Amino acid sequence: MATPTEENFRDYKEAEKKALEILAQMRAVTPKKVDIELALLVAIFELHKGNVPPETIAAIVQGHLRQLLPHYAPRRGESKV
Repeated sequence: MATPTEENFRDYKEAEKKALEILAQMRAVTPKKVDIELALLVAIFELHKGNVPPETIAAIVQGHLRQLLPHYAPRRGESKV
């Protein structure tokens, strides 16, 4: 039996998988990364619309980015690009 933490992580991984599928579809629509980036940010604001003020949504996004940064930073001996 999975713990609540394991279940939460499994749910997250399913959502992440779906998000990456949507990203692939978006790349098929436009090669412009800025269009895709803005569309994804709009989706986040729409997710919270009516429940959370826009300033709080921006803070949530910034907090998530700070958490993710170490996972995407180059490791010793890896290229930075």
